[in-house]
Amino acid sequence: MSLYYEYRDKYPDFYYRAYNIEEDEREVRIAYDFEIEGLASFKPSWVFYKRNPESVTDSKVFKNLVFSLGMVELVSYWKPTCSPHVHVLPHSLSEEQVIWWKKLYYGGLGEFFYLNSINADFNDFMSISSEGETFEPEDKREDLSGCLVPVGGGKDSAVSLEILKNESVTPYIINGRGATENTCAVAGFDKADTDTVVRRLDRELIELNKRGFLNGHTPFSAIVAFSSLIDAFINRKKYIVLSNESSANESTVEGSDVNHQFSKGFEFETAFCEYEKKYFNTGISYFSLLRPLSEFQIAALFSQFKKYHPIFRSCNAGSKTDSWCCSCPKCLFVYIILSPFLTEEELVGIFGEKLFEKRSLMTDFQKLTGMLPEKPFECVGSRDEVRCALTLTIEGYKACNKSLPLMLELFDKENKTENPMKYFDFYDNENLLPEKFGALVKGALNDFKYHAYA
Repeated sequence: MSLYYEYRDKYPDFYYRAYNIEEDEREVRIAYDFEIEGLASFKPSWVFYKRNPESVTDSKVFKNLVFSLGMVELVSYWKPTCSPHVHVLPHSLSEEQVIWWKKLYYGGLGEFFYLNSINADFNDFMSISSEGETFEPEDKREDLSGCLVPVGGGKDSAVSLEILKNESVTPYIINGRGATENTCAVAGFDKADTDTVVRRLDRELIELNKRGFLNGHTPFSAIVAFSSLIDAFINRKKYIVLSNESSANESTVEGSDVNHQFSKGFEFETAFCEYEKKYFNTGISYFSLLRPLSEFQIAALFSQFKKYHPIFRSCNAGSKTDSWCCSCPKCLFVYIILSPFLTEEELVGIFGEKLFEKRSLMTDFQKLTGMLPEKPFECVGSRDEVRCALTLTIEGYKACNKSLPLMLELFDKENKTENPMKYFDFYDNENLLPEKFGALVKGALNDFKYHAYA
């Protein structure tokens, strides 16, 4: 019997018991109470900071937002045992809401199921029962203004901040670190201009991981969505402006629905907005500014913003030390996607190494280019974008009569890209951008001028 079935039999019940809200003039403190019956209890928490002393905790909409953040937070604590029965005690959910949450969990856990060899069925992987009062949306507020922009410290949010430089912007950070704080500082925001919230995991979850209970990826971008909605509600922001691109829609495992970036994709973005309107009706608009663009175009735009090049970081392995590890597929992807737009010297200045020469990264290279059917389980662009970037980089090397490094030589022999320039004209109309924001994105594209580098 696999661990999945063993733990489900031994620990059949997971409880979302309660949430607690404390508020003063400066901050809102939230704590959750989860339990895997017979194994462990968990009390994760959040702290949000207020820009005005007005109370928000009397609002039923706010309580619904806090409850709903708990609904997405709980999946991290459910996954060690994948208990088949989830009991939601604070509030009642309609059957439509239950299906919505199950779709989020099922899609957001696709990588977790795949890598743990779990053949989970949508109908049977989880049942959700609920009790308590229900919420009705209130009239949406009209006193909203400005943009709340989640910042992760990578190139994407830096591009959004530059496109929005003439708008009223407040950066949003969860658990600040070097790259996120430095990105905001370089963009011209000090700490007083930035909404930095604190998310604390319960250490018992980490102990279960150490003991060999089931572990893996959960839909973090859904945490960003619900938590940023709480922050925007507290501080009266009109727009939550994400930096997720069109490429996030591509599956990680070819021929399947398994997508590491499920909650960054357009399907979740659309579903979240529909859920918000029906069950919260805050008047806050949630959309991704970069949804019309590919990772290729974002890299092209980012290559112009050289002030961010020394401080941006996208490497998960090096996140704790605020560094590029230069040994993972995420580092290699960022190196590749920037390579048509920066010189080799500039790339080495960012990463510290010539990644095209690293034999240890060859398998990752083959996955990124589609030579192998499974992309790395990282936030990376589409296979086609990677191939186009490599083709343009090779053309640059040849134009300068420079010998091709190891990976480029392999790609040049075995792969052909018919139209590597096609992404310069790409614009995905499947997006939720308000008209004025679409105009800003198109203006940024029109201002970009391509020069080949090697």
